[in-house]
Amino acid sequence: MADIFDIDDYSPAQIAERVENVGVKKAQLTAVPLIALGVLAGGFIGLGALYYTVVVSDPGLTFALQRVIGGLTFSLGLILVIIAGAELFTGNNLMVMACVSRRIGTRDLVRNLVLVYFANFVGAFGLALLVYLSRHWTMHGEAVGQKAVLIAAG
Repeated sequence: MADIFDIDDYSPAQIAERVENVGVKKAQLTAVPLIALGVLAGGFIGLGALYYTVVVSDPGLTFALQRVIGGLTFSLGLILVIIAGAELFTGNNLMVMACVSRRIGTRDLVRNLVLVYFANFVGAFGLALLVYLSRHWTMHGEAVGQKAVLIAAG
């Protein structure tokens, strides 16, 4: 069966080693590409959230269908992050494994997490500003904006 499907299987120790290797590579990124990839990730996640908001603001869909389609559309933001190789704060938290195994220093870990956190914020804020300035929130009789407020309040 393995020959047909060519499935890689890794032991937990091998997975941990692979995660540590990625953490080491992320720690070696210089500031400019790290910040650029962080801004992209913030924007990509924001696009997924924006698409989700548009879908769930459609009153013609049932509650369950809104949630299923909304979940799929939000996932597109995560898919963009993965395809682009962008730096997302939540994913970079796995760098802790490389730090604990002493393959990277605490300073490198903190530097990466702080830069990526603020870069993600800049990307998401920039997209939010563009959405506001484009009056995107007024779509469908302001239903998109009203749903965004309800999501934020929730």
